Amino acid sequence: MVIIINGSINSGKTTISKLLKDKIPNTAHIEVDELRAFIDWMPLECAIPINLQNTISIINNFSDNNINTVVSYPMNKKEYDFIGSGLKNKEDIYFFTLSPEIEIALSERDNRKLTEWERERIKHHYSTGTNNPGFGIIIDNSTQTLEETVEEILKNIPEIASLRSQ
Repeated sequence: MVIIINGSINSGKTTISKLLKDKIPNTAHIEVDELRAFIDWMPLECAIPINLQNTISIINNFSDNNINTVVSYPMNKKEYDFIGSGLKNKEDIYFFTLSPEIEIALSERDNRKLTEWERERIKHHYSTGTNNPGFGIIIDNSTQTLEETVEEILKNIPEIASLRSQ
């Protein structure tokens, strides 16, 4: 199974992804932005397609080894479709967008100090619809605890929901 956690910078993607990884057995977490470290000398707009190609390769490798994957990245429909088109197993893909109110995304949550670039990027994400892509399940986690957000995701994954009801 592949769970994609979408959302703007500072929406909680990484934290929620790590919590999901810990709650779902046999699961790995891919932080797409961390793949940029391999090619950090490259301009961002050139690195993004390569990072997404690497993400596909890693997901497929994990899938070949029966490992679930949680992917965190601010993603638009075109990028989602690109990843989906490269996956060997196109079933059991779940897409969630964390969409706190913009004021909350722009605030310094959990002691995170936002840079001016991050603040501008958050505004960009909200103006281009990253926080409301028009597909998948959108979660307004403005007032939710981390645990409540994780539980909302888990109840929307049929394989997990059915295990919990047994």
